[in-house]
Amino acid sequence: MKIDSLSALELLQLQAESVEELRRRNVVRTSNAPLGDYAEWLVTTTLGWQLADNSQKGFDATDLEGTRYQIKARRPTRRNPSRQLSAIRKLDQHLFDFVIAVIFREDFSVAEIWKVPHSTIADYARFSEHSYAHLLHMKGAILQDPSVTTINGFKVSPA
Repeated sequence: MKIDSLSALELLQLQAESVEELRRRNVVRTSNAPLGDYAEWLVTTTLGWQLADNSQKGFDATDLEGTRYQIKARRPTRRNPSRQLSAIRKLDQHLFDFVIAVIFREDFSVAEIWKVPHSTIADYARFSEHSYAHLLHMKGAILQDPSVTTINGFKVSPA
């Protein structure tokens, strides 16, 4: 197998298998290393959005109208089924307009994508003093909120 002929998804699936073996050997403790970057790439490439500079604070991408998106990802596994997104910082500063929450399957394929308005996040997120940020779980009532919508039809194209 030539690794340079594999698609981005195939490389991530290979990485998932490798990390699982490293976990079995007690070399690593987590499974989510490349997830955030992959989600940002996947969303911006698929939707034709502009990826923000890595140093940009508060949002990850903009669409053609200038709407700002913070892209969050989670990959629930058998060992850790949590749907908690990574920390949302400075919520009160309104640095983004929407959170795009990408929920992956264990093999890095997309299970769900949710679009959450900034104004809705405070209703469901809890503030953590420890991380000094809001923590949002993509389960339960938030998924029934009429302001929260799904983005369907995501097909992973080879990279």
